[in-house]
Amino acid sequence: MIKWISNLFATTKSEHSSTIMKKFLIVGLGNIGAEYVNTRHNIGFKIVDFLARKEGVSFETVKLGALAEYKFKGRTFLLLKPNTYMNLSGKAVQYWMEKENIPLENILVITDDLNLPFGAIRIRQKGSDGGHNGLKNINLVLNTQNYARFRFGISDEFKKGKQVDYVLGDWDDTEKTALPERLEIGSEIIKSFGTAGLENTMTSFNGK
Repeated sequence: MIKWISNLFATTKSEHSSTIMKKFLIVGLGNIGAEYVNTRHNIGFKIVDFLARKEGVSFETVKLGALAEYKFKGRTFLLLKPNTYMNLSGKAVQYWMEKENIPLENILVITDDLNLPFGAIRIRQKGSDGGHNGLKNINLVLNTQNYARFRFGISDEFKKGKQVDYVLGDWDDTEKTALPERLEIGSEIIKSFGTAGLENTMTSFNGK
């Protein structure tokens, strides 16, 4: 009897661990408010919005953000748009990590990057904040840089002293034309991260 109970406990624990490993937190960074919807700084929001719309799932207002749940190939993807504004993104990331019991290796943060040409993709296992305030706060709150990030290039085509206006400005006509194809790739990166793993995703999509 004791052995049976012990085996049952071991099985349940194993199933619980397996469930956790199949759950992923995908964090699109951005700022809330209508004035920010189509700005370059909100590409994180835009990518998770694209995937949710494509797959027919909806965001619900939750604590510290908006959340949509997407299931694919036995995995559960929690798409999170923090409502804390960019500079306090870490609070929402930490809360949903802990609430859903999601390990650090199952987190992917999507952000804009001024140091990359428009539409360029860089996926990394870890790294510094690169001057990005959203990543800076996440690093501070989580006390680590060891989480995957998907950087989307927005280029640095702005005049001296105009960085803030550029980042918080709308896409130009050329960028708007090219965005749908890049958003499609972004949605495939999210699915690949959960199903093929980070290393394979980096190999498949970096430089695409």
